[in-house]
Amino acid sequence: EVQLQASGGGLVQAGGSLRLSCAASGFPFDDYAIGWFRQAPGKEREGVACVSKRLGTTDYSSSVKGRFAISSDNAKNTVYLQMNSLKPEDTAVYYCAAVHSWCGASEYDYWGQGTLVTVSS
Repeated sequence: EVQLQASGGGLVQAGGSLRLSCAASGFPFDDYAIGWFRQAPGKEREGVACVSKRLGTTDYSSSVKGRFAISSDNAKNTVYLQMNSLKPEDTAVYYCAAVHSWCGASEYDYWGQGTLVTVSS
């Protein structure tokens, strides 16, 4: 069974940090790009960051560039999203997803359940 388990969300004060984890199983992890997306109430889902070990690339949205960092541990089939200098506008449910192509794919193949990040002022 394909699983993408997002965890690490919680409540943090503005300016603080959180690290999200995405534990993957049930598919060839090394062959997939793993992306983080987020969706806030009343807003559309947006891509946040993505890593492709196969292609050797990382991608970030302009809103998080320089503040967030994505990394992966292939031995553990886990991708992390280190979030620093958090802002209230970062508040959202964060989802990890996998695609068997590249980070810029229009549609991803597998999605996790999401983890809630709340940034207070």
